[in-house]
Amino acid sequence: MIKAFVLLIFLFLYAPIVYVVASSFLDNGELTTKWFSKLFEDRVVINSFYNSLSLALLATLFSVIFGTLAAYAFLRTNMRLESLFYTPIVIPEITEALSLLLFYKIVSFPLGFYSVLIGHIAFNIAFVFVIVKARLSTHLKLVEEASLTLGANEIQTFFRVTVPMAMPGIVAGSLIAFTLSWDNFVKTVFTTGPGFQTLPLLIWSQAARGVVSPSLNALTTLMLLTSFILAYLYVRISIRRE
Repeated sequence: MIKAFVLLIFLFLYAPIVYVVASSFLDNGELTTKWFSKLFEDRVVINSFYNSLSLALLATLFSVIFGTLAAYAFLRTNMRLESLFYTPIVIPEITEALSLLLFYKIVSFPLGFYSVLIGHIAFNIAFVFVIVKARLSTHLKLVEEASLTLGANEIQTFFRVTVPMAMPGIVAGSLIAFTLSWDNFVKTVFTTGPGFQTLPLLIWSQAARGVVSPSLNALTTLMLLTSFILAYLYVRISIRRE
């Protein structure tokens, strides 16, 4: 009975996803890939893809740099403000997005690529911080002290000892940050401006107008595939790290 109930839950959750993926490969009941070909001929889709990719890459880069340095600083100094980094994870994303929008309005910051990028970085830093801190929290000071005792200076210790220790966490944090930025909708729709559109916004705008074409299903399939691959890599790296 319990197994059947769990199976029904999974069916309810994943049946729509399976339907969308299947529809992207069908044309009047026949298997085809023409919807993907038409997708890459659409200039709007190409521009949205470029916006999403550049946004995710830059957000990941800055999130990893700031999140890693913050985790290292907290472990070295034993600061007591660690809970501030958990705020973006705990509070509802729509609350954070609205707060960012109000802040941009107060300071008259133009809405567009950079406003969205700042929002993604502010959100992703927390996840990178938690992951890297968990990786470095074991024997960091002991290993660094051993390196200094053996003759290395602080800079050599950081790059030759600390960074290699943190690398599995940095890679895992990069994957989760890229995934969160790649398919983020709520924060993007609140902080974007005219002329800047990402893939999630493109999908939403077409679906909201009732334009659910097979090409849109193909685009959704590619988004799902990218997210699943990144999530799988994150899980594999996390397991290996443990």
